[in-house]
Amino acid sequence: MTFIPGDDAEELRAVVRGFLEKRSSEAEVRRLMETDTGYDQAVWQQIATELGLQGLIIPERWGGSDASLIELGVVFEEMGRTLFGAPFFATVALAANTLLCVNDEEANERHLPGIASGATVATLAWGGADPLTTTITAEQVDGTWRLTGNAEVVIDGANAGLVLVIADTEGGLGLFALTDKPEAQPLTGLDSTRKLAAIELDSAEAQNIGTPGQVTDALRTAVDQAVLALACEQLGGAAKLLESSVEYANTRVQFGRKIGSFQAIKHRCADMLVAVESARSTAYHGIWTAVNEPEELPLSAALAGSVCSESYTKVALDNIQNHGGIGFTWEHPAHLYLKRAKSSEVFLGSPGQHRARLGNLIDIPEVGA
Repeated sequence: MTFIPGDDAEELRAVVRGFLEKRSSEAEVRRLMETDTGYDQAVWQQIATELGLQGLIIPERWGGSDASLIELGVVFEEMGRTLFGAPFFATVALAANTLLCVNDEEANERHLPGIASGATVATLAWGGADPLTTTITAEQVDGTWRLTGNAEVVIDGANAGLVLVIADTEGGLGLFALTDKPEAQPLTGLDSTRKLAAIELDSAEAQNIGTPGQVTDALRTAVDQAVLALACEQLGGAAKLLESSVEYANTRVQFGRKIGSFQAIKHRCADMLVAVESARSTAYHGIWTAVNEPEELPLSAALAGSVCSESYTKVALDNIQNHGGIGFTWEHPAHLYLKRAKSSEVFLGSPGQHRARLGNLIDIPEVGA
C-alpha cells in the first residue's frame, strides 16, 4: 500500500511552500534566530489569518478548519524545509493537539479559539525527559490545583501565553493550564532557530483539564502525534538538504569535472536519497495511520521517531561533506540544518528509546534478557 497525501494536502503544500519561500528565507532565519523571541509577530498573524495554519486541525466551531493530521504533516514538512522561525510546533503540535486529544469541552472552548486566530501562543511542559513520566506534581490545596517541579526544557516557554503542564497527581497523570504566565528562563541551545526555556513551578496555580488519572491514554496519543509532526518536520529538512547537495554536485567543478561525476559523491548522494525516502515512507505511513488506523499509532510513531531522527542527522552530515570546506563555514546554511537535526533527534525520545518501545510493542526481547 502507498501512503501519500491527497490532492487537497498537495494544494496546501504548494501554498505553504510559496509563502515560506518569501517569508522564511535564509536571511530571515538568521535574523530571527538572533532575536529573543525567534519569530516575526506579523508573519505569525499572517499564517493564522491568511493561511489558517494554527487552526488547521481545530474544529470549525472553535475557529479552525477541522483538517486532519495528514494536512498538518504536510505543513510541518514544508516548515522543516526552511527552518521556519515561529512557535508553531509548540502551539499546534504540542498544545492544541494535546487539548484536542484530552477533549475537555470547557477547556477547548476557553483556549482553542485564541490558538486558531493566532492570538494565543501556547506550549506544553513536563518534568524530565519523558512527558508521561513527568517529575512535576500537582495537588489540590483548598480546592485549587497547585503545581510544583521543574520543566528543564520547554519549547517556546518564554513566548507562550498559555502553558499546559503534564503533572502527576495522587490519582495518576493529569493535564493542567497554568493560571498565570510563569517566569521562564531562556536557554542557549545548540539550535538557535528554536527557542527554549526552563520553567520552575513552586505551588503554581493551575486549572485542571480532563480528569486526572483518566487522561493517560489521551496524553499518550497526543505525544505520539507530536512525534509524527516532528518526523514530518525532519523529513522536510532532510529533503531540502538532499536537493542542496545534488544542486551543488551539479555545479561545483574540481579538476575540470563537476564533482557529481565522482564516485564518492554519487554514492553519498545515493545514500542520502535512501535515507530521505525511508523517512518519507515512515512519516507518511505514520500520519496516515493516525487518521485511518489509530490503534496502530503507537507502532507507527515509534517507527517514524526512530527512522526520521537518524535519517535527518545522517543527511545533514553528508550534506556538509558534499559541500566540502564551504559546508563547514558559518556563512553556509548547512550547519543550521545539522543543529536542528541533532536537537530534534533527542526531543520527544531518542532513536534508541523509540526502537526500545517498538521492540516492546512487537514483543522483541531485550538483548541479554
